[in-house]
Amino acid sequence: MTELSSLLAHHARYRPQATAVVFGELRLNYRDFHARVERVAHVLAGLGVRKGQRVASLLPNTLELLEFYWACARIGAVAVPLSPLLTGTGLSSLINDAGAVCLITQRSLLPVVAAVLPALPTLAPARVLLIDGKQQPWGDYAALAAAAAATEVPAADVSPDDLFNIMYTSGTTGLPKGIMHSHRVRAMYALQLGGAWRMTPESVVLHSGAIVFNGAFVTLMPAFHLGATYILHRQFDAAEMIETIAEERVTHIMVVPAQIIALLDSPAFDPAKLASLQMILSLGAPLAQPRKDQLNQLLPGRFHELYGLTEGFVTILDKTDAVRKAGSVGCPQPFSEVRIVDDAGRDLPPGQPGEIVGRGPFAMQGYWGKPELTAETMRNGWIFSGDIGHLDAEGYLYLVDRKKDMIDSGGVKVYPRDIEEIAAAHPAIAEVAVFGIPHPTWGETPLAAVVLKAGADATAEELRDWINERVAARYQRVREVVIKAAFPRNAAGKTLKRDMRDPYWADRAKPI
Repeated sequence: MTELSSLLAHHARYRPQATAVVFGELRLNYRDFHARVERVAHVLAGLGVRKGQRVASLLPNTLELLEFYWACARIGAVAVPLSPLLTGTGLSSLINDAGAVCLITQRSLLPVVAAVLPALPTLAPARVLLIDGKQQPWGDYAALAAAAAATEVPAADVSPDDLFNIMYTSGTTGLPKGIMHSHRVRAMYALQLGGAWRMTPESVVLHSGAIVFNGAFVTLMPAFHLGATYILHRQFDAAEMIETIAEERVTHIMVVPAQIIALLDSPAFDPAKLASLQMILSLGAPLAQPRKDQLNQLLPGRFHELYGLTEGFVTILDKTDAVRKAGSVGCPQPFSEVRIVDDAGRDLPPGQPGEIVGRGPFAMQGYWGKPELTAETMRNGWIFSGDIGHLDAEGYLYLVDRKKDMIDSGGVKVYPRDIEEIAAAHPAIAEVAVFGIPHPTWGETPLAAVVLKAGADATAEELRDWINERVAARYQRVREVVIKAAFPRNAAGKTLKRDMRDPYWADRAKPI
Protein backbone atom coordinates (compact mmCIF):
# COMPACT_ATOMS: atom_id res chain seq x y z
CA MET A 1 0.00 0.00 0.00
CA THR A 2 1.34 3.45 -0.89
CA GLU A 3 -1.51 5.64 0.32
CA LEU A 4 -1.07 7.61 3.52
CA SER A 5 -3.56 5.50 5.44
CA SER A 6 -1.08 2.60 5.26
CA LEU A 7 0.50 4.33 8.26
CA LEU A 8 -2.54 3.41 10.35
CA ALA A 9 -2.53 -0.16 9.05
CA HIS A 10 1.14 -0.45 9.99
CA HIS A 11 0.63 0.74 13.58
CA ALA A 12 -2.59 -1.28 13.96
CA ARG A 13 -0.60 -4.41 13.10
CA TYR A 14 2.64 -3.78 14.95
CA ARG A 15 1.64 -1.44 17.81
CA PRO A 16 -2.08 -2.13 18.21
CA GLN A 17 -2.32 -1.20 21.89
CA ALA A 18 -0.44 2.09 21.63
CA THR A 19 -2.69 5.10 22.21
CA ALA A 20 -3.43 6.79 18.90
CA VAL A 21 -6.06 9.45 19.58
CA VAL A 22 -7.46 11.17 22.66
CA PHE A 23 -10.58 13.27 22.13
CA GLY A 24 -12.49 14.34 25.20
CA GLU A 25 -13.13 11.25 27.32
CA LEU A 26 -12.50 8.91 24.40
CA ARG A 27 -9.14 7.16 24.10
CA LEU A 28 -8.49 5.00 21.03
CA ASN A 29 -5.54 2.73 20.40
CA TYR A 30 -4.18 2.29 16.89
CA ARG A 31 -6.09 -0.93 16.27
CA ASP A 32 -9.43 0.67 17.13
CA PHE A 33 -8.77 3.96 15.36
CA HIS A 34 -7.69 2.09 12.22
CA ALA A 35 -10.92 0.06 12.36
CA ARG A 36 -13.00 3.24 12.61
CA VAL A 37 -11.22 4.72 9.59
CA GLU A 38 -11.82 1.55 7.57
CA ARG A 39 -15.54 1.75 8.35
CA VAL A 40 -15.71 5.35 7.18
CA ALA A 41 -13.82 4.40 4.03
CA HIS A 42 -16.46 1.72 3.40
CA VAL A 43 -19.19 4.33 3.93
CA LEU A 44 -17.69 6.71 1.36
CA ALA A 45 -17.10 3.91 -1.13
CA GLY A 46 -20.67 2.69 -0.57
CA LEU A 47 -21.98 6.14 -1.47
CA GLY A 48 -20.20 5.84 -4.79
CA VAL A 49 -17.22 8.06 -3.98
CA ARG A 50 -14.35 7.06 -6.23
CA LYS A 51 -10.66 7.76 -6.48
CA GLY A 52 -9.97 11.40 -7.38
CA GLN A 53 -13.43 12.66 -6.41
CA ARG A 54 -13.62 15.44 -3.88
CA VAL A 55 -15.24 15.01 -0.46
CA ALA A 56 -15.80 18.13 1.65
CA SER A 57 -16.16 18.53 5.40
CA LEU A 58 -17.82 21.38 7.25
CA LEU A 59 -16.93 20.60 10.84
CA PRO A 60 -15.21 22.00 13.91
CA ASN A 61 -12.64 19.80 15.65
CA THR A 62 -14.27 16.41 16.02
CA LEU A 63 -13.11 12.81 15.98
CA GLU A 64 -15.08 12.39 12.75
CA LEU A 65 -13.05 15.11 11.03
CA LEU A 66 -9.84 13.30 11.93
CA GLU A 67 -11.28 10.02 10.63
CA PHE A 68 -12.39 11.76 7.45
CA TYR A 69 -8.84 12.71 6.49
CA TRP A 70 -7.55 9.16 6.76
CA ALA A 71 -10.64 7.58 5.15
CA CYS A 72 -10.26 9.82 2.10
CA ALA A 73 -6.63 8.80 1.84
CA ARG A 74 -7.66 5.16 2.11
CA ILE A 75 -9.89 5.18 -1.00
CA GLY A 76 -7.96 7.80 -2.97
CA ALA A 77 -10.65 10.46 -2.55
CA VAL A 78 -9.60 14.09 -2.18
CA ALA A 79 -10.27 15.68 1.21
CA VAL A 80 -11.58 19.26 1.09
CA PRO A 81 -11.78 20.58 4.68
CA LEU A 82 -13.85 23.78 4.95
CA SER A 83 -14.07 26.19 7.86
CA PRO A 84 -17.30 25.87 9.88
CA LEU A 85 -17.42 29.68 9.90
CA LEU A 86 -18.31 29.74 6.20
CA THR A 87 -21.86 30.68 5.22
CA GLY A 88 -23.85 31.58 2.12
CA THR A 89 -21.93 32.25 -1.05
CA GLY A 90 -18.63 31.83 0.79
CA LEU A 91 -19.56 28.19 1.40
CA SER A 92 -21.27 27.43 -1.90
CA SER A 93 -18.46 28.96 -3.95
CA LEU A 94 -15.87 26.63 -2.41
CA ILE A 95 -18.00 23.48 -2.66
CA ASN A 96 -18.73 24.28 -6.29
CA ASP A 97 -15.13 25.21 -7.02
CA ALA A 98 -14.00 21.82 -5.70
CA GLY A 99 -16.90 19.96 -7.33
CA ALA A 100 -17.44 18.04 -4.08
CA VAL A 101 -19.69 14.98 -4.45
CA CYS A 102 -20.12 14.40 -0.71
CA LEU A 103 -20.20 16.61 2.40
CA ILE A 104 -19.78 15.66 6.05
CA THR A 105 -21.19 18.12 8.58
CA GLN A 106 -23.21 18.29 11.81
CA ARG A 107 -26.77 19.23 12.78
CA SER A 108 -25.94 22.71 14.06
CA LEU A 109 -24.55 23.62 10.62
CA LEU A 110 -27.38 22.02 8.64
CA PRO A 111 -29.35 25.28 8.20
CA VAL A 112 -26.29 26.83 6.57
CA VAL A 113 -25.93 23.86 4.22
CA ALA A 114 -29.65 23.62 3.45
CA ALA A 115 -29.74 27.30 2.49
CA VAL A 116 -27.15 26.84 -0.26
CA LEU A 117 -27.96 23.28 -1.36
CA PRO A 118 -30.03 24.41 -4.40
CA ALA A 119 -26.88 26.14 -5.67
CA LEU A 120 -24.75 22.97 -5.34
CA PRO A 121 -25.29 20.87 -8.49
CA THR A 122 -22.71 18.22 -7.55
CA LEU A 123 -24.17 17.52 -4.11
CA ALA A 124 -27.28 15.43 -3.40
CA PRO A 125 -28.96 15.44 0.06
CA ALA A 126 -28.25 11.73 0.56
CA ARG A 127 -24.55 12.51 0.25
CA VAL A 128 -24.71 15.14 3.00
CA LEU A 129 -23.81 13.13 6.09
CA LEU A 130 -24.60 14.33 9.61
CA ILE A 131 -22.21 13.08 12.29
CA ASP A 132 -24.62 13.60 15.18
CA GLY A 133 -28.05 12.28 14.32
CA LYS A 134 -30.49 11.16 11.66
CA GLN A 135 -32.65 13.65 9.80
CA GLN A 136 -34.31 13.02 6.47
CA PRO A 137 -33.32 13.37 3.68
CA TRP A 138 -29.75 13.71 4.96
CA GLY A 139 -27.41 10.78 5.50
CA ASP A 140 -26.61 9.43 8.98
CA TYR A 141 -22.82 9.18 9.32
CA ALA A 142 -22.86 7.35 12.66
CA ALA A 143 -25.41 4.74 11.58
CA LEU A 144 -23.66 4.09 8.29
CA ALA A 145 -20.26 3.78 10.00
CA ALA A 146 -21.65 1.44 12.67
CA ALA A 147 -23.13 -0.83 9.98
CA ALA A 148 -20.00 -0.81 7.83
CA ALA A 149 -17.37 -3.52 7.94
CA ALA A 150 -14.13 -2.88 9.80
CA THR A 151 -12.28 -4.97 7.24
CA GLU A 152 -9.88 -3.36 4.81
CA VAL A 153 -11.47 -1.73 1.78
CA PRO A 154 -10.28 -2.87 -1.66
CA ALA A 155 -7.02 -1.25 -2.75
CA ALA A 156 -7.56 2.05 -4.57
CA ASP A 157 -4.23 1.91 -6.40
CA VAL A 158 -3.15 5.26 -4.96
CA SER A 159 0.20 6.58 -6.18
CA PRO A 160 2.44 9.12 -4.42
CA ASP A 161 1.54 11.88 -6.88
CA ASP A 162 -2.21 11.38 -6.58
CA LEU A 163 -4.04 14.30 -5.01
CA PHE A 164 -4.72 13.96 -1.28
CA ASN A 165 -6.32 17.27 -0.34
CA ILE A 166 -7.36 20.72 -1.48
CA MET A 167 -6.73 23.36 1.19
CA TYR A 168 -8.56 26.63 0.61
CA THR A 169 -6.68 29.71 1.75
CA SER A 170 -9.69 32.02 1.73
CA GLY A 171 -13.39 32.08 0.98
CA THR A 172 -14.95 34.64 3.29
CA THR A 173 -13.10 37.44 1.49
CA GLY A 174 -11.16 37.55 -1.73
CA LEU A 175 -10.91 34.91 -4.41
CA PRO A 176 -10.66 31.36 -3.02
CA LYS A 177 -7.50 29.49 -3.86
CA GLY A 178 -7.55 25.72 -3.55
CA ILE A 179 -4.01 24.52 -2.84
CA MET A 180 -3.42 20.96 -4.08
CA HIS A 181 -1.28 18.61 -2.02
CA SER A 182 -0.38 15.09 -3.10
CA HIS A 183 0.14 11.99 -0.98
CA ARG A 184 3.87 12.51 -1.56
CA VAL A 185 3.81 16.03 -0.11
CA ARG A 186 1.96 14.94 3.02
CA ALA A 187 4.41 12.05 3.40
CA MET A 188 7.23 14.59 3.24
CA TYR A 189 5.52 16.58 6.00
CA ALA A 190 5.65 13.40 8.08
CA LEU A 191 9.24 12.49 7.28
CA GLN A 192 10.89 15.91 7.47
CA LEU A 193 8.98 17.55 10.29
CA GLY A 194 9.10 14.60 12.66
CA GLY A 195 12.86 14.96 12.71
CA ALA A 196 12.73 18.72 13.03
CA TRP A 197 10.54 18.41 16.13
CA ARG A 198 12.51 15.45 17.60
CA MET A 199 9.32 13.38 17.73
CA THR A 200 9.39 9.68 18.63
CA PRO A 201 6.72 6.97 19.02
CA GLU A 202 6.62 7.92 22.71
CA SER A 203 5.76 11.57 21.98
CA VAL A 204 2.44 13.03 23.12
CA VAL A 205 1.19 15.70 20.70
CA LEU A 206 -1.56 18.14 21.69
CA HIS A 207 -3.47 20.23 19.17
CA SER A 208 -6.19 22.68 20.16
CA GLY A 209 -6.41 24.84 17.03
CA ALA A 210 -8.68 24.11 14.09
CA ILE A 211 -7.47 21.10 12.10
CA VAL A 212 -9.18 22.34 8.93
CA PHE A 213 -6.15 24.57 8.39
CA ASN A 214 -2.84 23.51 6.92
CA GLY A 215 -0.80 24.44 9.99
CA ALA A 216 -2.32 21.49 11.86
CA PHE A 217 -0.59 19.07 9.50
CA VAL A 218 2.90 20.10 10.62
CA THR A 219 2.41 18.07 13.82
CA LEU A 220 -0.45 15.78 12.75
CA MET A 221 1.43 14.04 9.95
CA PRO A 222 4.65 13.27 11.85
CA ALA A 223 2.66 12.14 14.90
CA PHE A 224 0.76 9.50 12.93
CA HIS A 225 3.83 8.53 10.92
CA LEU A 226 5.72 7.71 14.11
CA GLY A 227 2.78 6.19 15.95
CA ALA A 228 2.75 8.85 18.66
CA THR A 229 -0.28 9.87 20.73
CA TYR A 230 -2.37 12.67 19.21
CA ILE A 231 -4.61 14.63 21.59
CA LEU A 232 -7.24 16.82 19.93
CA HIS A 233 -9.19 19.52 21.75
CA ARG A 234 -12.52 20.76 20.48
CA GLN A 235 -11.24 24.32 20.59
CA PHE A 236 -8.51 26.40 22.13
CA ASP A 237 -8.86 27.25 25.80
CA ALA A 238 -5.70 28.37 27.59
CA ALA A 239 -6.55 26.94 31.01
CA GLU A 240 -7.72 23.63 29.54
CA MET A 241 -4.58 23.37 27.44
CA ILE A 242 -2.35 23.95 30.46
CA GLU A 243 -4.17 21.29 32.49
CA THR A 244 -4.03 18.76 29.65
CA ILE A 245 -0.29 19.29 29.23
CA ALA A 246 0.21 18.65 32.94
CA GLU A 247 -2.10 15.62 33.14
CA GLU A 248 -1.07 13.89 29.90
CA ARG A 249 2.63 14.79 30.04
CA VAL A 250 2.35 16.41 26.61
CA THR A 251 5.66 16.75 24.77
CA HIS A 252 4.76 18.73 21.63
CA ILE A 253 2.38 21.60 20.94
CA MET A 254 1.79 23.87 17.96
CA VAL A 255 0.16 27.26 18.55
CA VAL A 256 -0.34 30.55 16.78
CA PRO A 257 0.96 33.77 18.41
CA ALA A 258 -2.43 34.77 19.84
CA GLN A 259 -2.61 31.42 21.64
CA ILE A 260 0.92 31.79 23.02
CA ILE A 261 -0.05 35.19 24.39
CA ALA A 262 -3.21 33.71 25.94
CA LEU A 263 -1.19 30.91 27.56
CA LEU A 264 1.42 33.28 29.00
CA ASP A 265 -1.23 35.68 30.32
CA SER A 266 -3.54 32.99 31.69
CA PRO A 267 -4.03 32.94 35.49
CA ALA A 268 -3.47 29.17 35.18
CA PHE A 269 -0.01 29.55 33.65
CA ASP A 270 2.67 27.78 35.65
CA PRO A 271 5.99 26.71 34.10
CA ALA A 272 5.98 23.66 36.34
CA LYS A 273 2.78 22.40 34.71
CA LEU A 274 4.41 22.69 31.30
CA ALA A 275 7.69 21.03 32.25
CA SER A 276 6.99 17.97 30.07
CA LEU A 277 7.02 20.05 26.90
CA GLN A 278 9.94 19.41 24.58
CA MET A 279 8.66 21.62 21.76
CA ILE A 280 6.56 24.77 21.59
CA LEU A 281 6.03 25.64 17.95
CA SER A 282 4.79 29.05 16.85
CA LEU A 283 3.49 29.56 13.33
CA GLY A 284 0.85 31.40 11.30
CA ALA A 285 2.15 34.91 11.97
CA PRO A 286 5.23 36.53 13.53
CA LEU A 287 5.38 36.36 17.31
CA ALA A 288 6.53 39.65 18.80
CA GLN A 289 10.09 39.47 20.12
CA PRO A 290 9.18 40.49 23.70
CA ARG A 291 6.88 37.46 23.88
CA LYS A 292 9.59 35.19 22.47
CA ASP A 293 11.96 36.47 25.13
CA GLN A 294 9.37 35.87 27.84
CA LEU A 295 8.74 32.32 26.62
CA ASN A 296 12.44 31.50 26.33
CA GLN A 297 13.00 32.76 29.86
CA LEU A 298 10.10 30.88 31.45
CA LEU A 299 10.40 27.69 29.38
CA PRO A 300 13.93 27.65 27.98
CA GLY A 301 15.12 25.31 25.25
CA ARG A 302 11.72 24.53 23.75
CA PHE A 303 10.72 27.33 21.37
CA HIS A 304 10.60 26.69 17.62
CA GLU A 305 9.19 29.04 15.00
CA LEU A 306 8.03 28.07 11.54
CA TYR A 307 7.57 30.44 8.64
CA GLY A 308 6.02 28.98 5.56
CA LEU A 309 3.40 28.94 2.88
CA THR A 310 0.72 26.32 2.39
CA GLU A 311 1.86 26.54 -1.24
CA GLY A 312 4.96 24.74 -0.27
CA PHE A 313 8.13 25.86 1.48
CA VAL A 314 9.13 26.54 5.07
CA THR A 315 11.95 27.81 7.23
CA ILE A 316 12.33 26.69 10.83
CA LEU A 317 13.98 28.44 13.73
CA ASP A 318 15.22 25.54 15.80
CA LYS A 319 15.12 25.64 19.59
CA THR A 320 18.93 25.58 19.62
CA ASP A 321 18.97 28.83 17.65
CA ALA A 322 16.04 30.56 19.35
CA VAL A 323 18.23 32.86 21.44
CA ARG A 324 21.29 33.14 19.20
CA LYS A 325 19.13 34.06 16.18
CA ALA A 326 16.49 36.07 17.99
CA GLY A 327 14.33 37.87 15.47
CA SER A 328 14.93 35.29 12.76
CA VAL A 329 12.43 32.71 11.48
CA GLY A 330 15.21 30.24 10.87
CA CYS A 331 16.62 28.55 7.81
CA PRO A 332 15.33 26.22 5.10
CA GLN A 333 15.21 22.50 5.77
CA PRO A 334 17.25 19.87 3.93
CA PHE A 335 16.28 19.52 0.26
CA SER A 336 14.88 23.06 0.35
CA GLU A 337 16.13 26.51 -0.69
CA VAL A 338 15.15 30.10 0.07
CA ARG A 339 16.24 33.20 -1.85
CA ILE A 340 15.59 36.94 -1.64
CA VAL A 341 14.92 38.60 -5.00
CA ASP A 342 14.13 42.04 -6.36
CA ASP A 343 11.15 42.90 -8.58
CA ALA A 344 13.05 41.56 -11.60
CA GLY A 345 13.73 38.22 -9.89
CA ARG A 346 17.42 38.90 -9.31
CA ASP A 347 19.09 37.64 -6.14
CA LEU A 348 19.80 40.25 -3.48
CA PRO A 349 22.78 40.23 -1.12
CA PRO A 350 22.52 39.45 2.62
CA GLY A 351 20.86 42.21 4.61
CA GLN A 352 18.94 43.68 1.67
CA PRO A 353 15.16 43.18 1.79
CA GLY A 354 13.23 41.76 -1.12
CA GLU A 355 10.61 39.15 -1.94
CA ILE A 356 11.03 35.74 -0.31
CA VAL A 357 10.98 32.84 -2.79
CA GLY A 358 11.53 29.20 -2.05
CA ARG A 359 11.29 25.63 -3.25
CA GLY A 360 11.37 22.19 -1.70
CA PRO A 361 9.55 18.87 -1.21
CA PHE A 362 6.39 20.50 0.22
CA ALA A 363 5.57 22.28 -3.06
CA MET A 364 1.93 22.19 -4.10
CA GLN A 365 0.76 20.76 -7.40
CA GLY A 366 -0.86 24.13 -8.05
CA TYR A 367 -4.10 25.98 -7.39
CA TRP A 368 -7.15 23.87 -8.17
CA GLY A 369 -8.64 24.97 -11.51
CA LYS A 370 -6.49 28.11 -11.69
CA PRO A 371 -3.54 27.53 -14.03
CA GLU A 372 -2.91 31.24 -14.60
CA LEU A 373 -2.68 31.95 -10.88
CA THR A 374 -0.48 28.89 -10.45
CA ALA A 375 1.89 30.18 -13.12
CA GLU A 376 2.03 33.56 -11.41
CA THR A 377 2.99 32.02 -8.06
CA MET A 378 5.20 29.14 -9.25
CA ARG A 379 7.93 30.22 -11.65
CA ASN A 380 10.58 27.77 -12.81
CA GLY A 381 9.98 25.68 -9.72
CA TRP A 382 10.21 28.61 -7.29
CA ILE A 383 7.26 29.74 -5.18
CA PHE A 384 6.92 33.51 -4.90
CA SER A 385 5.58 34.29 -1.44
CA GLY A 386 4.50 37.92 -1.60
CA ASP A 387 6.40 38.40 1.67
CA ILE A 388 9.33 40.75 2.22
CA GLY A 389 12.40 39.58 4.10
CA HIS A 390 16.18 39.39 4.11
CA LEU A 391 18.84 36.78 4.78
CA ASP A 392 21.80 37.25 7.09
CA ALA A 393 25.32 36.15 6.24
CA GLU A 394 24.61 32.64 7.59
CA GLY A 395 21.48 32.23 5.47
CA TYR A 396 18.91 32.73 8.24
CA LEU A 397 15.69 34.44 7.20
CA TYR A 398 14.27 37.58 8.79
CA LEU A 399 10.75 38.70 7.95
CA VAL A 400 10.09 42.32 7.17
CA ASP A 401 6.41 42.26 6.23
CA ARG A 402 3.79 41.25 3.73
CA LYS A 403 3.95 43.13 0.44
CA LYS A 404 0.24 43.82 0.69
CA ASP A 405 0.59 45.13 4.27
CA MET A 406 3.38 47.56 3.42
CA ILE A 407 2.37 51.19 3.93
CA ASP A 408 3.32 53.74 1.28
CA SER A 409 3.59 57.04 3.12
CA GLY A 410 4.63 59.82 0.78
CA GLY A 411 6.63 57.37 -1.32
CA VAL A 412 8.44 55.91 1.71
CA LYS A 413 7.98 52.22 2.51
CA VAL A 414 6.77 51.71 6.05
CA TYR A 415 6.74 48.14 7.35
CA PRO A 416 4.05 47.61 10.02
CA ARG A 417 6.03 44.85 11.73
CA ASP A 418 8.79 47.29 12.69
CA ILE A 419 6.24 49.36 14.59
CA GLU A 420 4.47 46.32 16.02
CA GLU A 421 7.71 45.05 17.58
CA ILE A 422 8.15 48.36 19.39
CA ALA A 423 4.53 48.58 20.55
CA ALA A 424 4.57 44.99 21.82
CA ALA A 425 7.21 45.97 24.37
CA HIS A 426 4.78 48.27 26.21
CA PRO A 427 3.80 46.62 29.50
CA ALA A 428 0.08 47.32 28.98
CA ILE A 429 -0.18 45.91 25.46
CA ALA A 430 -1.12 42.25 24.93
CA GLU A 431 -1.45 42.37 21.14
CA VAL A 432 -0.89 44.94 18.43
CA ALA A 433 -1.70 45.21 14.73
CA VAL A 434 -0.45 48.13 12.63
CA PHE A 435 -1.91 48.98 9.22
CA GLY A 436 -2.19 51.92 6.86
CA ILE A 437 -5.15 54.30 6.77
CA PRO A 438 -5.83 57.10 4.27
CA HIS A 439 -4.00 60.40 4.65
CA PRO A 440 -4.85 63.50 2.55
CA THR A 441 -1.20 64.48 2.09
CA TRP A 442 0.90 61.32 2.38
CA GLY A 443 -1.57 58.83 0.89
CA GLU A 444 -1.24 56.46 3.84
CA THR A 445 -0.22 56.74 7.45
CA PRO A 446 0.17 54.07 10.17
CA LEU A 447 -2.53 53.29 12.73
CA ALA A 448 -2.02 50.90 15.65
CA ALA A 449 -4.86 48.75 16.96
CA VAL A 450 -4.10 47.22 20.36
CA VAL A 451 -5.59 44.82 22.87
CA LEU A 452 -4.65 45.61 26.46
CA LYS A 453 -3.55 43.07 29.04
CA ALA A 454 -6.10 42.18 31.70
CA GLY A 455 -6.24 44.94 34.32
CA ALA A 456 -3.99 47.28 32.35
CA ASP A 457 -4.76 51.00 32.53
CA ALA A 458 -3.55 53.07 29.61
CA THR A 459 -5.17 55.57 27.28
CA ALA A 460 -4.91 55.56 23.52
CA GLU A 461 -3.12 58.90 23.60
CA GLU A 462 -0.54 57.66 26.13
CA LEU A 463 0.17 54.61 24.01
CA ARG A 464 0.45 56.66 20.83
CA ASP A 465 2.98 59.00 22.42
CA TRP A 466 4.95 56.10 23.93
CA ILE A 467 5.24 54.35 20.56
CA ASN A 468 6.10 57.52 18.66
CA GLU A 469 8.90 58.36 21.07
CA ARG A 470 10.58 55.04 20.25
CA VAL A 471 10.20 54.50 16.51
CA ALA A 472 13.31 54.97 14.41
CA ALA A 473 11.93 57.46 11.91
CA ARG A 474 9.28 60.16 11.74
CA TYR A 475 7.37 58.34 9.01
CA GLN A 476 6.91 55.36 11.38
CA ARG A 477 4.96 57.44 13.86
CA VAL A 478 1.39 56.22 14.28
CA ARG A 479 -1.33 58.78 13.72
CA GLU A 480 -3.66 57.07 16.14
CA VAL A 481 -3.95 54.16 18.57
CA VAL A 482 -7.28 52.36 18.76
CA ILE A 483 -7.94 50.16 21.79
CA LYS A 484 -10.01 47.05 21.04
CA ALA A 485 -11.49 44.40 23.29
CA ALA A 486 -10.32 41.69 20.89
CA PHE A 487 -9.08 41.31 17.32
CA PRO A 488 -11.15 39.66 14.61
CA ARG A 489 -9.70 36.23 13.79
CA ASN A 490 -10.30 33.39 11.41
CA ALA A 491 -10.88 29.84 12.62
CA ALA A 492 -7.11 29.23 12.65
CA GLY A 493 -6.64 32.04 15.18
CA LYS A 494 -4.91 34.40 12.76
CA THR A 495 -5.61 38.11 13.18
CA LEU A 496 -7.73 39.47 10.31
CA LYS A 497 -5.92 42.74 9.81
CA ARG A 498 -7.95 43.41 6.67
CA ASP A 499 -11.19 43.42 8.66
CA MET A 500 -9.82 46.25 10.81
CA ARG A 501 -8.22 48.15 7.94
CA ASP A 502 -10.96 48.06 5.30
CA PRO A 503 -13.52 50.26 7.09
CA TYR A 504 -11.02 53.13 7.03
CA TRP A 505 -10.76 52.81 3.25
CA ALA A 506 -14.48 52.37 2.60
CA ASP A 507 -14.92 56.11 2.33
CA ARG A 508 -11.72 57.87 1.41
CA ALA A 509 -13.35 61.23 2.12
CA LYS A 510 -13.77 60.23 5.75
CA PRO A 511 -12.03 62.80 7.98
CA ILE A 512 -9.02 61.44 9.81
